[in-house]
Amino acid sequence: MGYRVAVVGATGAVGNEILNLLAESDLPVDEVVALASARSVGKEVSYGEDARLRVQDLARFDFTGIDLVLSSPGAAVSAVHTPRAAAAGAVVIDNTSHFRMEPDVPLVVPEVNREALAGFRSRNIVANPNCSTIQMVVALKPLHDIARIKRVVVATYQSASGAGQKGMDELFDQTKAIYMNDEREPAVFPKRLAFNLIPQIDRFLADGSTREEWKMVVETKKILDPEIEVVATCVRVPVFVGHSEAINVEFAEPIELEEAREALQAAEGVLLVDDPARGLYVTPVECVGEHATFVSRLRTDPTVPYGLSMWVVADNLRKGAALNAVQIAQAMIEDGLL
Repeated sequence: MGYRVAVVGATGAVGNEILNLLAESDLPVDEVVALASARSVGKEVSYGEDARLRVQDLARFDFTGIDLVLSSPGAAVSAVHTPRAAAAGAVVIDNTSHFRMEPDVPLVVPEVNREALAGFRSRNIVANPNCSTIQMVVALKPLHDIARIKRVVVATYQSASGAGQKGMDELFDQTKAIYMNDEREPAVFPKRLAFNLIPQIDRFLADGSTREEWKMVVETKKILDPEIEVVATCVRVPVFVGHSEAINVEFAEPIELEEAREALQAAEGVLLVDDPARGLYVTPVECVGEHATFVSRLRTDPTVPYGLSMWVVADNLRKGAALNAVQIAQAMIEDGLL
């Protein structure tokens, strides 16, 4: 007997990826329901290569009898409907920022802190971390296991798809307009993204950091280790899909470069592609559609006693969102939690 699954935000970029991944997966699913706002009701979305699902109204949907909800509608919508689904008995894997830092909601990357899933029972909710945090902690976990991480300095290069389909559309329209000598005013991003970089993702906080940077700090501490110090600079770049990160790691104890390589090569979810002399390093274009978190340009940092630097790339719509949610569901089934 399979599960009844609802996908909330089914018409969005992440919702589409969730539906694709569900169709590709071996999860025992008997029924999938596509949910979105009232303006999308009646539209059809793809479920695998052949099936189509008709979108139903999230606000009117009765979650009774639904076993699992994979939710990615935006934080404000999630704040209303995730507790409603959980109260009806469904287990909700929520991809928004709303529940991530609540102490009784597990914040989970299965390759990193799968054991935290056991804490879902108090709320029936599991939170999916921020896309930039997910790929970073996947790369950091195998290193932290062999030499305790003391401090992380990260600069991110985040694609337009991090702002959803509207972000990708704005980048496309701006790029096309520039070639037509037709400057377009930004609507999704704070400044023009085409042929540009924007050192702002989300709003600025009182200390001068952005909320995106704050997320990377607090989520890393909750997922990996509260003692790790993190400083982040998050930048939006004119790439459609795929987030990249330049990560500098300072350890509290010695770590050999070859030891780090072996740990990353053996780590679940990590693919080490690192031979720069032969052109072997990964760029965002090469990670699209892939499940792995790619690590390249691993090298010693000579400016601290024990340090490494690396380049980390992942498909933010897959591992940074939809795939991680589906992997959480798979882990819960395997561990007898669902």
